Amino acid sequence: MKKHHLFMAAMAFAMSAHVVTAQPEKEKAVAAVPVKAAGAGAGSAAATLQMKPLAEQTQAALWASRVLGRYHYKAVPLDDAMSVKIFDNYFEGLDSEKLYFVQADLDRFASLRTKMDDAINNEDLTGPFAVFNLFQQRYNERMNYARQLLKTRPDFTLDESIELDREKSPWAKSEDEVRELWRKRVKNDWLRLKLAGKDEKAIRETLDKRYENYMTRMRKLNNEDVFQMFMNAYATAIEPHTNYLGPRSADNFDIAMRLSLEGIGAVLQTRDEYTIIREIVPGSPAALSGKLKVGDRIVGVAQGDKPFTDVLGWRIDDVVQLVRGEKGTTVRLDVLPGDAGPDAKHVSVSMVRKKISMEEQAAKKSIIEVKEGAIKRRIGVISLPTFYLDFEARRRGDKDYRSATRDVARILGELKKEKVDNVLIDLRNNGGGSLTEAIELTGLFIDKGPVVQQRDAQGRVEVESDLQPGLAWDGPMGVLINRGSASASEIFAAAVQDYGRGLVIGEPSFGKGTVQTLIDLDRFSPAEKVRYGELKMTIAQFFRINGGTTQLRGVTPDIKLPVLTDPESFGESSYANALPWVAIKPASYTAAGDLKELIGPLQKRHEARIAKDKEFQFLQEDIAEVLKIRKENSISLNETVRRKERDAQDARAKLREARLAGASGTSSDEPAAGPAGKEARGKVPNPTKPAKAVTAVRGTPRQDDGLQYDERDLQAELAAEKAAKDAKDILLQEAANILADEVGMLRTDTRLASRAMPYMASRNGN
Repeated sequence: MKKHHLFMAAMAFAMSAHVVTAQPEKEKAVAAVPVKAAGAGAGSAAATLQMKPLAEQTQAALWASRVLGRYHYKAVPLDDAMSVKIFDNYFEGLDSEKLYFVQADLDRFASLRTKMDDAINNEDLTGPFAVFNLFQQRYNERMNYARQLLKTRPDFTLDESIELDREKSPWAKSEDEVRELWRKRVKNDWLRLKLAGKDEKAIRETLDKRYENYMTRMRKLNNEDVFQMFMNAYATAIEPHTNYLGPRSADNFDIAMRLSLEGIGAVLQTRDEYTIIREIVPGSPAALSGKLKVGDRIVGVAQGDKPFTDVLGWRIDDVVQLVRGEKGTTVRLDVLPGDAGPDAKHVSVSMVRKKISMEEQAAKKSIIEVKEGAIKRRIGVISLPTFYLDFEARRRGDKDYRSATRDVARILGELKKEKVDNVLIDLRNNGGGSLTEAIELTGLFIDKGPVVQQRDAQGRVEVESDLQPGLAWDGPMGVLINRGSASASEIFAAAVQDYGRGLVIGEPSFGKGTVQTLIDLDRFSPAEKVRYGELKMTIAQFFRINGGTTQLRGVTPDIKLPVLTDPESFGESSYANALPWVAIKPASYTAAGDLKELIGPLQKRHEARIAKDKEFQFLQEDIAEVLKIRKENSISLNETVRRKERDAQDARAKLREARLAGASGTSSDEPAAGPAGKEARGKVPNPTKPAKAVTAVRGTPRQDDGLQYDERDLQAELAAEKAAKDAKDILLQEAANILADEVGMLRTDTRLASRAMPYMASRNGN
């Protein structure tokens, strides 16, 4: 992760939605001392927790440093030079927008700048934890100040603006300067709600509750969170894709890779002080109980016949730890119905845990029919969110272990029976996963041969190959990628491209050309119950079979679609310490085809088609708007100016609807895809930052309502998410159009087919 994501990742982990999963672990004590928060105002907590490192954390840090120093692909000594990088990473990771610390705070810890290495080597993390404790103090001070500002109505007639992205800005030099930043931030929050039609009383209540919730989230962070943030400041100072995973994060990573869990099948989320049920997995114990509904609030958890534990006000992962358990065991929930008041009758729900598949992250299929005159081309689409593999089940010889390759092979068999003409593997926003799966998935589309090359720290190159003869799909195919396609996705797309096996469509991929392995630090623990966590460590660089690498440059598509992301802020090239691009000797392989003759004509057809497509025109307008906003990096705080911008957005939306209705002959009844406008292009809890990407779906963007995700009605929020998910995906449709064009060219020109795809020569007709 990027250094400026460290604190936000910790806050998200503590408060975001979690699937109830796996086996519980015993709660660890938090080493903390309550102290009065400086500058605390009315309504604030009486005390904050001063975090202190646990002995096992100082030991884990030492062992991690030894492993990183000896076995990392880019072995860097833990010395004073590295200490400086850790120091900078840590401060910027905690306060990426420079909104909490002032320069004097950094100066206060200047002696630590070259002593972070000593802190790790001497097993004394008092200094790094003291930095966090000061951050916690500053955080509460800023939130209390923000709440005090709500007592005075802002002046929206002034001609002033707020900076959207402060990651590259200097630290505030004084308390007055940082307070000015917060005055503008609160003013912007107020103005967003005012423009959305909220009255002054509702605005004050909403924002006061929001800032109070921020403080609550801060109080719920524990020393494991702090330690993980510090260790990731160290790990990412070496190289961007090396991370430390605390015990809980390691457990969740394992669940995500195997796509299965043992639990009740409910997705939980925190709203205010309650743990609510956000989703229920069909067929799960939660669903079969018949007593649980989306929106219900869990206020107590009990194991078997034991008494309930009150969980009101708990952080989400602590609640999940109580609800988790082995299949066959019983858990009871004390539930307050979502549609009832706080004094309503509670419902007790008893469930037996079982194994549940996480189908949302599994491979899925769909078929897109493309018409050209009287001819219909059927394009089979396989969407793959991640390269998952149940490592443990495979290791122990379970014949039914779950993997991406197995699921895709099954789907290909189904698509064959459904007589599709072409297959598209959709890898957009697939950040990777198992290297083994990338190799085996490639093997479904090639007879056999090398797939990827790996070079370790000693310069030794190993060729990883598909050794299984035969193809699961021998027809034409394509791969759809975007900037979010990384690692294993890039290995697969590059191999398909190098073999001439299929067309790569989309935008340049992420550019991650490194291989990571998981190091279980628990092996160094002196006691079974003392957990050290895991390292996800870079151990090699991978190369294409043609000798190139995806590192930094990514995979360049054969057919380019509009670029939706800002490469300066997203992708490998945005990391200052990313490994460089290099090339090695190509592997020995025989191409399956040569698609170069197809690419030019297909690109021309694609460009001609989207030039006439209203939705693509709107997409290009949105891209231009996002780039303009990012370049300006500011937004007006003048109400008149903002209302004009909002009115212009409304007018543009109505014009778009009219143009779409005119093009289709109907009126659009598709719901909004999501908030729009400058003030909405951000992520919680920083609503002022512009997005790094544009969503390519149909639907008139709704105006910004000024609310955070957990401030909206849950049912309305879920409905909006479903609408966005179900909205027309114009890039997917265009990729299908391109593959339909390819089928037509291959079937009408047998000579071209024999040159491009020798096995296609015998295919003819429409």
